[in-house]
Amino acid sequence: MPYLTTPPGQVRPAGAICGAVGQRLGLGVPGCAHPMLAPMEWAELTRPGLGADPGPDRVAGPLHWAVLDVGDGGPGARPDPFCAPAAAALRSAGVAVLGRLDMQDGARTFGELVSEAHRFLDWYRVDGFYLAHCPGDPARLGHTQRLTATLRALCGGADGGHGGRLVLAPGFHPHPDYLQCADQLVTYAGSWADYRWSQCEEWTAAYPAECFCHLVHSLPRTHLEEALRIARWQGAGTVCFTDRTRDRGQDPWAALPGYWDEIVSCLGPGVSE
Repeated sequence: MPYLTTPPGQVRPAGAICGAVGQRLGLGVPGCAHPMLAPMEWAELTRPGLGADPGPDRVAGPLHWAVLDVGDGGPGARPDPFCAPAAAALRSAGVAVLGRLDMQDGARTFGELVSEAHRFLDWYRVDGFYLAHCPGDPARLGHTQRLTATLRALCGGADGGHGGRLVLAPGFHPHPDYLQCADQLVTYAGSWADYRWSQCEEWTAAYPAECFCHLVHSLPRTHLEEALRIARWQGAGTVCFTDRTRDRGQDPWAALPGYWDEIVSCLGPGVSE
């Protein structure tokens, strides 16, 4: 299968995860619809045992993070009365809440993005940020490094050190140095039709699975097991699979997949029904 190729005679680095048997995958939710429009989805994300950081004496669940997008890809112009309690409920359930910042492939200014980050932190107490449409070319790496160092500091990281959780989402394999800016990279975001023939780049094999996330829409239930095998083989640690599509301009991530219960049970045995 053409998921990752290693040249003949070349040995993958010791840290390689691709193809590891028993590798545990987790879930990411890149942004349900507004809590006023999708209250059932937001309530479902607080299901007991779903959170990956449940606190002492509780077993970690499969949901690594969920993205909060208040309006137009950011925190909105004023505090939202529905989003603050929804974010608080997720944090109480052990789910990391990430504020969505749209980098527009590097076109947004540093000042605009930092201003939005402040509002996310002040109004919703987010645990980190999801940088949508992050650039991936070396020419724009400096802009991303400056932004992520500032976001780390805002989240409590001393001198730009580790603070908060940062997920960079170019949706493709960026230059490897982008991984130095993030906890996780979204290296695939697209349809099942393309994902089933996709390949991850060789350099990813040197890093643990927790560094990578795949987002796949238009995935039928009948191919769910195959998609999970591909994700494991390509070395992803977090996935979001959905049967929702982009037909008629729909956002496939606005609602949870029709097989949500099944994938939760598969990746997080013991989660309360």
